[in-house]
Amino acid sequence: MEKTLHELSKIITLAESTKDRLVLAPLPCARDALAPVLSAESLVNHHDKLAQGYVTRYNNGEGDAEFNQAGAFLHNIYFPQLQAPVGGNKPHGVSAEFIERHYSSLDQLKTQVETTAMSIQGSGWVYLARNGEIKTIKNHQMRQDILLLIDWWEHAYFTDYGTDKAKYLKNIWRIINWSVINDRIHLNK
Repeated sequence: MEKTLHELSKIITLAESTKDRLVLAPLPCARDALAPVLSAESLVNHHDKLAQGYVTRYNNGEGDAEFNQAGAFLHNIYFPQLQAPVGGNKPHGVSAEFIERHYSSLDQLKTQVETTAMSIQGSGWVYLARNGEIKTIKNHQMRQDILLLIDWWEHAYFTDYGTDKAKYLKNIWRIINWSVINDRIHLNK
């Protein structure tokens, strides 16, 4: 577990491979392993092109450095928390306790996340914070209190869901790796 926590800490803080150079976290599984929730085509576009673009532009000193760094940072939290779809995927351990304490049930958390996400005009990010609140990020901004992060930009869902953001949100819960969320909670104790 210590190695996992150390690796996760490096990802969350965007550990650089060499002097201020960013690295994109690898996908935690094969590109086709998240289907049918997210297709391989969607992941190639989202991870390999868009998210890698933030890293490349930052490392090359192109564009808005703060925006690119934050974009890379957020994607380095988002992708590692995904896993192949699991039927009846539910939190366990400390994530289950955390959700029970703050929301009474996973269904209540999902309802609150959906309400918050659907209230965003345009795009952004929705996340479960360390204090139990559901928060949003309107653009790309680094936050240190993220436990679970949902990408609410079109590139995250459009390839597979078109404009049906609610269906994307309903399905994303099938690929959340609750062990990663548990590790994030442990990092804060």
